[in-house]
Amino acid sequence: MDTGLLVLRLVAGLLIAGHGVQKVSHRLGGNGLAGGTEEFRHDGFRGGRITALAAGGSQVGAGLFLAAGLLTPAAAMAAMGVMTVASTVKWRNGLWVQNDGYEYPLVLVAVSAVLALTGPGRWSADHALGLTPWPRWVSLAVIVIGPASGLLTRVVLHRSPASRRRTRHAQAAD
Repeated sequence: MDTGLLVLRLVAGLLIAGHGVQKVSHRLGGNGLAGGTEEFRHDGFRGGRITALAAGGSQVGAGLFLAAGLLTPAAAMAAMGVMTVASTVKWRNGLWVQNDGYEYPLVLVAVSAVLALTGPGRWSADHALGLTPWPRWVSLAVIVIGPASGLLTRVVLHRSPASRRRTRHAQAAD
């Protein structure tokens, strides 16, 4: 079981971190911070640059912490939050990834939830530091708060289509 958790943590954690790196740099095929900013604006989010930095930083941090098995509940919660936001962006495209759907972010939310519920395993920083096992209530709180924080982020930062049209018209007038 510990070997399986290690592989799961490494693959999912490093993919989440890599996704964040792409948001804020030209590494790993990313379009840099300007590209990440434009992506968030295109998807209807306020705060462009700050939003891209926050999302990218959260993905990098959560992914690296998950990969290391360090503060696993907090890392899982952060990963679930940012990937829930990604799911909401892709929701209108349906489930499947070939249609730019939310399949991939949903898998990462589920993997993060599994790691919150199972713990990181024996080959983890949490285990080495004597931080495991986490109380069950912590795991349950994580799998509720993580996605809820992503949905709240969507509500707070997403602009309505009418607001986006007004912004485009104002930019065109400048």
